[in-house]
Parts: sequence; structure tokens; C-alpha cells
Amino acid sequence: MATEALAPHLDHLLVVDDDARIRQMLAHYFEDEGYRVTAVPDGAAMRLRLAEGTIDLILLDVVLPGGEDGYSLAREVRAGSDIPIIMLTGRDDVMDRVVGLEIGADDYISKPFHLREVLARVRSVLRRRAAAPAALAATAAPAGIVGERYRFEGWSLDLGRRELTAESGEVVELTTGEFDMLTVFVKHPGRVMTRDTLMELTRGRSWDAFDRVIDAQIARLRRKIETGTRPKLIKSVRGVGYVFAGRVAGQDGTG
Repeated sequence: MATEALAPHLDHLLVVDDDARIRQMLAHYFEDEGYRVTAVPDGAAMRLRLAEGTIDLILLDVVLPGGEDGYSLAREVRAGSDIPIIMLTGRDDVMDRVVGLEIGADDYISKPFHLREVLARVRSVLRRRAAAPAALAATAAPAGIVGERYRFEGWSLDLGRRELTAESGEVVELTTGEFDMLTVFVKHPGRVMTRDTLMELTRGRSWDAFDRVIDAQIARLRRKIETGTRPKLIKSVRGVGYVFAGRVAGQDGTG
């Protein structure tokens, strides 16, 4: 059963969980907080609702009936959309978090959870989605921006449109997390960034220094922007973190 508030301008959450009690609890809580909420029990119902559009964020349970789990559904959503996804799971395992981020989830909450924590996470993801990269903590931008666009090694990153365009003109889809990560790198070319720093700048909080979470997200970003077997843009700095080695157009006074 779906429950929706009346105001169409409010952020619209899609809750996907086979537990009716959790669906009802989340729907009532977030509606009281001023959100629109649709709550569905499985992937089939999720697809029907997404086809109608106007979803701003998905709260997606990992364990679902019908032979589909949240990871496969998140991968399916991410193949054609950058709608923010927060995974809900009864398992609290680092590898589960890594898998979730590898397929494009924006955050990961273990059950049982406190509703206020879920609210804080939802607000954080939506805030990054709406305001990034302005909300990213960053130093002054280098002289490589054309309006709100960075150019590097044939790529163009448009901050206002949240688009990454290849030299061929093809637009490459990035998840919210990937976009925020790349924005941090191009705003700090040549600066070595620790994993803690990257986590703080892209997510605005610490994930208890889950190094593999950052590593997994960078691996996904590399697959989209790197060529060859050895990274040339996002390089690893042994024992420290990562550095963006690509030239951002204009950062040294040249085009």
C-alpha cells in the first residue's frame, strides 16, 4: 500500500521493504516530518512507482521476497538513474557496505535503526544532491572553471548540470557519490587526499574510517574515467590515500 502527502513540491521518498511494520513506521514518521512517502513491499511494486517518476530518494531494504534483493534492485535503478539510494539491512558487515557502494548506493543503515538517524541520513543525502558541489567543504577553486565547468584531459565536468561529458560528447552517468568524489578531486588537483578527508568532503561525516568503502567508490569512478590498466588521473599514494594527477584546464594559467 502506498501513502502520500498532498503537497507535490515536497521531497518524495520511496520506501521498499517487505516488512509492513517498517513500511508503516517510516511512512508515518517521514510524513510527519513534511515529506511525501510511497511505501511498497517488493521490486515489482518499486518499478511501477518509479515508472511514474517524481521520486527524490529510495530507502531500499537489502533482503526482499521474490528472488530479488536490494543490491540487484539498486544496480537496476543505477543503470538508468542517479536517484539517491539509502540501503537498509539487518546485517552490519563491512563487505555489505562495500558492495552497496560499489553498485551506487549513497548510504547504508543497519537495522535496528533510530528514526532520527534515518531522518538525518536522508536529509544529508538530499542536501548533497541539491546543493553539491557548493555544500562540499573545499578551498578556493583553481582558475580552471568556465562558469561552473571544470575541464581535464578531454573531460568536462559541469557542476550546475551535474554532468560529466567525454571528449566524444557522450554524457557519462555518475552516481551522487561518484559526482561528489570527482568534484573534490578536480577542485584539489595535485593535492594528496587521505581516505578520511575524502569521506568527510563527500559525505560530510565519518564512516568510522572504512577504507574499503572509499577504495570501492574510487574503483568505480576509475572504471568510468580511466583508460588502460594503470590509473593516470586518480593515482594511489601508498600508505596515504589518493591524488588527482590530471591537469585541470587553466589551473597553471594555460588552457
